[in-house]
Amino acid sequence: MSGLSKEKIGGILARQGILVAFVLFMVGFALANQRFIAPDNVLGVIRSSAILGVMALGVTFVVISGNLDLSVGSMMSFSTIVVLDLHDQIGPALAIPAMFGLTLLIGAVIGFLVGYLRLNSLIVTLGMLSAIHGLTLTWSGGQNMDIADKEGTWFSVFGQGSVLGIPVPILIFAGLAVVLGLILAKTPFGRKVYAVGGNGVAATFSGVRRARVVFMCYLASSFCVATAGLIQASRSLGSQNTVGQGMELEVLAAVILGGASLLGGSGTIFKTVIGVLILGFIKNGLLLVGLQFYVQYTVTWVIIILAVWLDIAAKRGRLWSPIA
Repeated sequence: MSGLSKEKIGGILARQGILVAFVLFMVGFALANQRFIAPDNVLGVIRSSAILGVMALGVTFVVISGNLDLSVGSMMSFSTIVVLDLHDQIGPALAIPAMFGLTLLIGAVIGFLVGYLRLNSLIVTLGMLSAIHGLTLTWSGGQNMDIADKEGTWFSVFGQGSVLGIPVPILIFAGLAVVLGLILAKTPFGRKVYAVGGNGVAATFSGVRRARVVFMCYLASSFCVATAGLIQASRSLGSQNTVGQGMELEVLAAVILGGASLLGGSGTIFKTVIGVLILGFIKNGLLLVGLQFYVQYTVTWVIIILAVWLDIAAKRGRLWSPIA
């Protein structure tokens, strides 16, 4: 087969298998329903994926640094409820920065616990998931939130507006991806994130302040979550207090699908964007071929398992364990 050995083919599939699967999904869905590749459908999928995508950009920093963040779903619910509640009390011009400040404060608490106190990120963020959910219910009194005057507010521009025919959520997603991608790939801070995730001990002995880097990664994650909450609140001008429940798994799936390693030290913003689009287009394709929306949950689970398997396979250079 053109001189390619079985091991080389296995190595290629281990590293690029998810992209091959994505192409096969796209071709299959396009053949099943021609509307799948229609411009309005493609734009609609990207727009609906923007909230998940914005959150995944921040979590990419956390994962590359060798940690996890399972609190982003609850944090997004909190930021959405807070900005909607404050909108009617103090106006959107003050509600938006207030919401960002409170969300960043939560991110700072997580960053302090994981970065400076060296607590396990899985345990901390899993605990914060419940704590933030409780905080959201306390803030809202257990009620959903709606803006009173939906017709007379400029707040809707973030979720419903468009510029030159391109929806604003897509522009926000793309803009953040460019900025954060440059920070991660071209700045000293980005190199420190990779160093901490690749080998934290070696990075510390090299003069990198590991605790500060981890702390800043969680701040970046909380900033992205606040942005996602802003888009969500603006899109519907109302929200349930559990709107972000379960999104942490989808976000993590998108990041890992994009090639970021659960062990830390690898991944890019660009590939995270690809991972987000993979999830978005697969869900859309399943609906267009007539499958019910709840099938998406099973498919997401399969994708997560596949992503973790390919991640481990990429590390050892083959799809199967040599001792299997």
